[in-house]
Amino acid sequence: MNAFVYDIPTKVYFGENQLGHLGEELKKYGDRVLVCTGGGSVKESGLLDKVLEEIKKAGLSFVELSGIEPNPKVRSVNRGAQICRDENVDVILAVGGGSVIDCAKFIAAAAFYDGDAWDIMTKKYEPEKALPIFDISTLSATGSDMDAGGVISNPDTHDKIGFSIPGLLQPKVSFLNPSLTFSVSPYQTACGSADILSHIIESYFVTPDESMYMLDRIKESLMKTVLEYAPKALEDPENYEARANLQWAASWAINGFTGAMQTSEWSCHPMEHELSAFYDITHGLGLAILTPRWMEYILDETTAGRFYDYGVNVFGIDPGLSEMEVAKAAIEKTKTFLSETLGLPSTLREIGIDESHFPVMAEKACSSSVLQGFKPLKKEDIETIYHMCL
Repeated sequence: MNAFVYDIPTKVYFGENQLGHLGEELKKYGDRVLVCTGGGSVKESGLLDKVLEEIKKAGLSFVELSGIEPNPKVRSVNRGAQICRDENVDVILAVGGGSVIDCAKFIAAAAFYDGDAWDIMTKKYEPEKALPIFDISTLSATGSDMDAGGVISNPDTHDKIGFSIPGLLQPKVSFLNPSLTFSVSPYQTACGSADILSHIIESYFVTPDESMYMLDRIKESLMKTVLEYAPKALEDPENYEARANLQWAASWAINGFTGAMQTSEWSCHPMEHELSAFYDITHGLGLAILTPRWMEYILDETTAGRFYDYGVNVFGIDPGLSEMEVAKAAIEKTKTFLSETLGLPSTLREIGIDESHFPVMAEKACSSSVLQGFKPLKKEDIETIYHMCL
């Protein structure tokens, strides 16, 4: 069993009527706030006005950066970093979903760098300091509110790169109000739920020395939470219990707790990042299409035992069946949940994607000669999985 360091310094205000603490918390870090938002829904809902009012009540000033894209682009990071330098920003507040929060994190680091922020993603520049980050999350998906990483895209190079700087890019304070997710569309709710599930799956399917009985059972409970409450949120969007469970599960799926001992690479996320980089699709949708095919591809006698635990403990499949029978049934149930229960497309052709870019996508996903995940994948393996998704 591997040694590990566990450190989650983010302070979380969870639940309704917590926004009144925003001003007092921001004030601890400075007087000038950059407020980052996305496509306008936070303004239309009235949330942004409430946020700005709290900032004003605390005697703070602010500037705004709006229009941050889904699959946030490096141009938004550069734009935000320049605002921080020009306006002497002290603290950054992201109001929105995971894309807005991810972008805010890298703005916080890029604010102290005069070059192109893409240099941070490609490790040409290693940040040593960053502005403090706050967030008000409006979507249950990425869990960016409690982790130190994110993903940024560069449309010019068709690259989408994940990056994490523990401590430096960890939000100082997060506000999680499940009521703010009531207005999330069924499609985005489904994609977000697929994203949460994938985060847990990526840290569940690990080599034995990266596993711990206690953590495995918690991961299984988190997966069962998504299976239980995602359908309820889809059926009744204003079901507070469902939204609360999904939001808290999203945070704990990727805040470092479930993957505490993990050193192996994730498998489905690198492959999906290439889909998003080339086609700008919703991240959770790409994961929903890829995950069952990855499972089918890596299933063999050496991996069936892990799938057995997954099938029995998460889906309640008869433990008296053979390991391989349980494994195949578990994969089928995963596919059914993603495509039928959540109602997401199950193939790439359904969303207009063909095999044109598969070779280069597979090569980029396999940045070294082998993607060292639960089962190591070479370029040709990854390309085969893409073809299975057609």
